[in-house]
Amino acid sequence: MEGGKEMEFVILDKVQVEIDRLSKKDVFVHLETTNGAYATHNDESFFNSGAYIRNAKLKYEYGKITGNGPYRVGLKTEIGWVYAEGITHYEVDNQNRLLLAGLDFTGKLAVALEISETPFE
Repeated sequence: MEGGKEMEFVILDKVQVEIDRLSKKDVFVHLETTNGAYATHNDESFFNSGAYIRNAKLKYEYGKITGNGPYRVGLKTEIGWVYAEGITHYEVDNQNRLLLAGLDFTGKLAVALEISETPFE
């Protein structure tokens, strides 16, 4: 994650306000999920997988965070959805980007969804 400060556990109302703040704007999305590169496995038969997209430019009509924790965040675009499941932590960094992460029970990154009005470096 790019923020540099300590992320907080998700507070639904606060995260929803940030999702709403970025809706209906041209934004850049970073979405990453992994059980591979950041995970530690001692079982050679374990199947590692992951997905990564950075600086996908889109505009979402509305977004929603749901669940009881870990959470699901969905962004409704004109032609479909972008979503991430397993979100546990968030922050709004000093560049006003919304950074969402799902950390596993050992604190390792499992999923990230980041939304910014400027491209990620």
